[in-house]
Amino acid sequence: MTVIAPEQITHFSGGLPQQLSQVVRRWSPLEALQDTAIAEVQLVRVDAPTSFHCAVYEPCLCFVIQGSKTVLLGDKEIVYTGPSYMASAVHLPVVGRVDHATPEKPYLAVKISVNPQEVAGLILELGDRAPAAGSDAICPEMDCGLKSAPMDERMQGALYRLLSLLDSPEDIKVLSPLARRELIYRALMGAMGPHMRRFAASDSQAHRIAQVIYTLKEHYAQPLKIRDLADAANMSESTLYHSFRQVTRMSPLQYQKKLRLHEARRLMLAEGLEAATASYRVGYESPSHFSREYSRMFGAPPRADVSQLRRQQAVPQPA
Repeated sequence: MTVIAPEQITHFSGGLPQQLSQVVRRWSPLEALQDTAIAEVQLVRVDAPTSFHCAVYEPCLCFVIQGSKTVLLGDKEIVYTGPSYMASAVHLPVVGRVDHATPEKPYLAVKISVNPQEVAGLILELGDRAPAAGSDAICPEMDCGLKSAPMDERMQGALYRLLSLLDSPEDIKVLSPLARRELIYRALMGAMGPHMRRFAASDSQAHRIAQVIYTLKEHYAQPLKIRDLADAANMSESTLYHSFRQVTRMSPLQYQKKLRLHEARRLMLAEGLEAATASYRVGYESPSHFSREYSRMFGAPPRADVSQLRRQQAVPQPA
């Protein structure tokens, strides 16, 4: 388990976290995942602890400003407390809950979508100045898909400059790409750098697994063929299976199943499809089999789960 505890961040300046908290609260007055005028930036506010809920993280940087959250990736548990940040290198099905939040001091987070090509381009530009893709203390054999680290003052300052653009929308088009680039740069040059570089390096095993994950994400409704995936990644089937579990903490079949169920849930909730139709759309041949697996994952049959989500007028938050 990786824990970023409050005592690890006491050396940070009190000013920047407070300013970040103020700007996030100003632009997220309600409990929700909220879009902003900056296309790649979303804000999260939660006023009370939550139960575990399922989500799929996309490649992103997620900054926890205030409060704490537990994320389960397969058998791996990460607890992160603000001010800290997390990098998701690939699309990952996770389970998460907010642990500490009150109306007076809500859980506040900022999610910034990151294009892997953007990271790779910046690494090439940095050249030898980028941290080496060394070993990882959490997953010594190979990097996991999620990693967290405390935010230092330079990272906090870069994040504040990006969020401050929400108060001057006329500057967003020109300045937000520069501010996002600085955040990625700070991550690459800090504790997160080796982790990000491993997934961006085209000759690394982590990068090959990232390509396998992309293929599964794009073709999740098709039958799973491990041999084809292994051939495309230039790996043996056993190496692919082992390496895939290192990154995702689950097997390729488990990963595909979670993607299918998440997409079926989205289709029912957002497009109003019936459960049977959604199950066929995502690749299930038996609606009863789909219903059983859906209930195991989300805790209720499809119709009951979607009805409850509609009553709450909310979908699971990915950050």
